[in-house]
Amino acid sequence: MALLNPLSRWLAGALMLMLAATGARAAGLMTPSDGDTPPLSLREQHVTVDVEDGYTVTEVEQVFHNPHDRDLEAHYRFPVPEKGTVAEFTVWIDGKPVVGEVLKKEKARQVYEQEKAAGREAGLTEKDGYKAFDVLVSPVRAGQDTRVRLVYMQPVDEDTGVGRYLYPLEEGGVDQRQLDFWTANERVEEHFTFTLNLRTGYPVAAVRVPDQPGAAITQQGPRQWRVTLDNRAAASRAGEPAGEPEAEAETTPSDDQPAFRLDRDLVVYWRYQPDLPGSVDLVAYKAPGSDRGTFMMSLTPGDDLPPVTGGRDWVFVLDVSGSMAGKLATLADGVGKALGRLQPEDRFRIVLFNDRTRELTPGFVAVTPEAVSDYVNKVATLQSGGGTNLYDGMKAGLKSLDADRPTGIALVTDGVANVGVTEQKRFLELLDRYDVRLFTFIMGNSANRPLLTALTDASNGFALSVSNSDDIVGRLMQATGKLTHRAMNDVTLDIEGVKTADLTPERIGSIYRGGRIVVLGHYWGDGPAQVTLSAKVGGETRRYQTRFPFPAEGGANPELERLWAYATIQDLQRRRDNFGADADLEDAITDLALEYGLVTDYTSMVVLRDEMFEKYGIERRNADRRDLEKLAKAQRQAQAPAANRADHGQPMFQQPRPSMGGGGSGGAAGPWSLLPFLVMGVAGLLRRRR
Repeated sequence: MALLNPLSRWLAGALMLMLAATGARAAGLMTPSDGDTPPLSLREQHVTVDVEDGYTVTEVEQVFHNPHDRDLEAHYRFPVPEKGTVAEFTVWIDGKPVVGEVLKKEKARQVYEQEKAAGREAGLTEKDGYKAFDVLVSPVRAGQDTRVRLVYMQPVDEDTGVGRYLYPLEEGGVDQRQLDFWTANERVEEHFTFTLNLRTGYPVAAVRVPDQPGAAITQQGPRQWRVTLDNRAAASRAGEPAGEPEAEAETTPSDDQPAFRLDRDLVVYWRYQPDLPGSVDLVAYKAPGSDRGTFMMSLTPGDDLPPVTGGRDWVFVLDVSGSMAGKLATLADGVGKALGRLQPEDRFRIVLFNDRTRELTPGFVAVTPEAVSDYVNKVATLQSGGGTNLYDGMKAGLKSLDADRPTGIALVTDGVANVGVTEQKRFLELLDRYDVRLFTFIMGNSANRPLLTALTDASNGFALSVSNSDDIVGRLMQATGKLTHRAMNDVTLDIEGVKTADLTPERIGSIYRGGRIVVLGHYWGDGPAQVTLSAKVGGETRRYQTRFPFPAEGGANPELERLWAYATIQDLQRRRDNFGADADLEDAITDLALEYGLVTDYTSMVVLRDEMFEKYGIERRNADRRDLEKLAKAQRQAQAPAANRADHGQPMFQQPRPSMGGGGSGGAAGPWSLLPFLVMGVAGLLRRRR
């Protein structure tokens, strides 16, 4: 922590304020909690992740085992990955893999139930809003194994020269009705493996896997790394079963196989070499015989944003609802650390909310040792209980702000409003009354990411996701530069010379130091294009320009079509959530999902015996698309990683990109050190706009 500046240290305290000492619900094999249904076991789980060309493809292969004397249904639930959508669901039937097809949600469920009732093999993957994907397989034959595979895609998460991949396992525990009805077998009984293949266009200096000492990291070239985790190998090296030592007696099966618990996310970081140039990267795909192509353009600005200065007021808005039980001692400790890092000229308030809202402080309090000690002790005596009235908590935090002083508001909650106002539109209307920017740390899986992201976008702030298994200091340092430097506001991107359309996101908004702009869209034709990035910085308009060609044909990335489709679906969902249900929007989402084979709120993926697809008149479009994507992947990986920089000849940015710097793959102490805390909730920092 010695390397952090005062604001960094304050943010460290603010993050610590949200750290919880209790575990969250994890992904796992679900069983009705009434105990009437005998539990199945998850015998194997093998995860393969390919990170290249600005996106990731995750394959999860599982083996369910039924030790009982009658056929049963398997139900596996796992959190929705950030910006991720299921593109393949496969069940092995008669020893052969059968790829699922996407139908409207009601139709897919109907077909699955019919096949289940008939005793024929079938599988179904559904999406439970922003919370989780549910995988159903029937039947798992008595005394036998059933193998399934799930594949999902998402853009790469990169910020301030650091890439991050998260394999979500902690469910978050935000759906009480689901928790009341189901129990979960949260372990892989025999064999768990995780393999991440990293192929980048720029040299990587270091790779880290926090909270997983058994992970092996291998450098295969300056732009190619591999991360592997094998619970059997780790147990062999350690001379004891894999998993948490304190839970050994509970998690080790009777046959002494090294069970792997599914109660912690897996996070992988990679840090690029310092002093890389600001750049524009282009990946494009155009199917043979098609005039329309799909592209993904990534813009990484140089480090030319000026710093900001000035004192601040700080408002802590703390969730003390029932879900915070067992966490308030850690909360009090975090408040003490946060208050202790404020500057002498700063002031603070503490607002509490559950079913109702009250203020612990009498307005703003000057930062003194006596005041800090007093209010830390008061927080330590708090009792949790009741629901979550997030709206009133935010409303109270936004009151009595001093227009002459910049203000930061730390909001600690899971974002799942269940008391009082819950409509997203009302939250947006509340924010619209104040001239503030919302900086959101979205912590834990199954948090209400759509609501929190919408609030962030509406206030031109930024959102940073944080897992329980993250390197908290590393994520903190990424945020620090954003709060200490001016932002690019009202960002627009213009492309001339090549016809483009269907760009997503619809609105770029603001970009903070270290941020990256990723735009997907369609293009027609080929040849040189003039690309202009415009933004306001400190009230002045800046323009960055470059010129490079779009390809005429080919490309090795057919996955771009699905990535574009899902990004467009997310734009449509935000519009629906902001303005209410709309039949036309729902139809547009459904049509895109059906065309590109995506699991959404309105579509599901169903697997049937091969002959039953024909009987139901279901085309095998997704199977054909997956064959194309797997062939393209094999062709890419037979070659060196691609360098996709497009603006070599005319660089758009003159300064190197921001970099975290320092550290190494060995995990030495310093900015990359792991703070082994469990995190739950959401922290927001609101800075008063002058």
